[in-house]
Amino acid sequence: MNRYPVWKYAIMGIVLLLGLIYALPNFFGEAPAVQVSSAKSIVKVDASTQARVEQVLKDAGVAPDLVTLDASSVRARFVTTDDQLKARDVLQRALVPDPSDPPYTVALNLLSRSPAWLTALHAFPMYLGLDLRGGVDFVLQVDMKGALDKRAETFAGDLRTAFRDKSIRGSAITRNGQELDARFRDAAAKDAAKNVITDQFPDLTAVESQEGNDWKLAIAIKPEAARRLQDQALKQNITTLHNRINELGVAEPVIQQQGLDRIVVQLPGVQDTAKAKDILGRTATLEMRLVDESPEGRAAALGNGPVPFGSEKFPTRSLDASGKPIPVIVKKQVLTTGENLTDAQAGFDSQKQEPSVTLNMDAKGGRIMRDVSRENMNKGMAIILFEKGKGEAISVATIRGELGTRFSISGAMGITEANDLALLLRAGSLAAPMEIIQERTIGPSLGADNIDKGFKSVAYGFLAIMAFMCAYYALFGVFSSIALAVNLLLLVAILSLLQATLTLPGIAAMALAIGVAIDSNVLINERVREELRAGASPQAAIHAGYDRAWNTILDSNVTTLIAGLALLAFGSGPIRGFAVVHCIGIVTSMFSAVFFSRGLVNLWYGRKKKLKAVSIGTVWKPDTDTALPADAK
Repeated sequence: MNRYPVWKYAIMGIVLLLGLIYALPNFFGEAPAVQVSSAKSIVKVDASTQARVEQVLKDAGVAPDLVTLDASSVRARFVTTDDQLKARDVLQRALVPDPSDPPYTVALNLLSRSPAWLTALHAFPMYLGLDLRGGVDFVLQVDMKGALDKRAETFAGDLRTAFRDKSIRGSAITRNGQELDARFRDAAAKDAAKNVITDQFPDLTAVESQEGNDWKLAIAIKPEAARRLQDQALKQNITTLHNRINELGVAEPVIQQQGLDRIVVQLPGVQDTAKAKDILGRTATLEMRLVDESPEGRAAALGNGPVPFGSEKFPTRSLDASGKPIPVIVKKQVLTTGENLTDAQAGFDSQKQEPSVTLNMDAKGGRIMRDVSRENMNKGMAIILFEKGKGEAISVATIRGELGTRFSISGAMGITEANDLALLLRAGSLAAPMEIIQERTIGPSLGADNIDKGFKSVAYGFLAIMAFMCAYYALFGVFSSIALAVNLLLLVAILSLLQATLTLPGIAAMALAIGVAIDSNVLINERVREELRAGASPQAAIHAGYDRAWNTILDSNVTTLIAGLALLAFGSGPIRGFAVVHCIGIVTSMFSAVFFSRGLVNLWYGRKKKLKAVSIGTVWKPDTDTALPADAK
């Protein structure tokens, strides 16, 4: 009646072993480290980079605890934060001689002290939030002048299109910073252009003047429109940073405005700091332009002449025989930008047998690409990626057919570069360039005292519950306490396996999960007591206690789970952190309180055929004499 088959005990053993393995890394702690990764697609991180890092540290007299090489970075682990900071400085000076053009990204990091065999099993510790462990804090400066310059360039293109649609001939538009100059051959064309600006461009103001036989319009962005554009640029950059950090998998980030032109980014529990720094620091502004195929443009590409007026030179990702990037000459006129992108996905071009990125454009971008490709068949088009203020032609291809809202780009890029490019473009373009002006590791926002008090609250609550259960339910209380410990072990293991970020609300949810788990065992134990009071045999009471308490346990846990899922769906930040731990704790409690605890009871009592009593504390039986009415005696 109360025996488990061998396969059920095997499941219990396997679950317990896996829980122990994946919870174990949390007890080893973390060590300060410095991470070196590539900042350019043409710079590779390999064994020679690791040897160079080790030599630089040796020459500086900084002894690392461990130096490892993974697929994309070299990580040096240290004993103290002083050694970490000193190592970061010496590596920055040695590996990045020109900060404006860095070949490597050198960033602070934290590495687990877990043994190699645990890491090989993909067993990693939980992340701790800013309120428990801290993380990395970035302050980014938004280039508001660049935002207005970019908007002015867009206005210039839109004005040219509007004047062409209205058949305003003899107009020439040039940009001087944030101002536009439009010149016309006669007053009629000037008046028509001014009407177009008034009707279609409410954010612009135009002042007319005459220079000789030509008429001129000085076009500027209105002050109130400029302030609105700057505010929109800041908000769009914050939204873009949210998207990028979400793609990086960082849990519960803090991204908020500081002052008029700065953004604070706090990444709690981040592991790959170098990757986060690289993604945040890159602007990933995409522009599509036509290649200048004039004789002057071809001569300039070969280095035999100056760049023609109205064109620019950009390096490509292809290298010549000497190892230098091959340049390409493109026209300054921007066809479309990253703002017209709706999606970007990395893939593989089966025809060219190389990685590619498939771009989806919006209706406006698709219309422009169709018109341009139709008018420039068999001509070259370049896709320019601007990162950190510098442009690079990531793809130069010949237009072979009419393009639309969906097409692919490919070039000298690997799988990693294609994934990174798709991530940046998919996350959204930045409305204004940004640069990291401050980076620092930060301590717990609520103090290290929170860690001590948070874990003590869980430990003391656990011990108090164990003491009560053992005193009140005797041996069954011991079984319940063991099941409670297994519940806590599985909860920590699952959070570690999911690489979740634990915060103070998460610790509160963990304490609540202990109470929910022990509540199930209280229901079971009391049900067994009721069966014993009713005169059932010990074996029958155990069997009926677990079976009849199951429905109540299931109902109470499902209703609690529904509330947790509601918090998870509609909450944000710390509320989501609480909800995640709460929901996982409910699932683990149902396993440990019912399945695991019954396995312990069956293992102890199941083999006793002539069981006369069970150790479940005092079973109070009603006094039948006092329970009867006086006239019935």
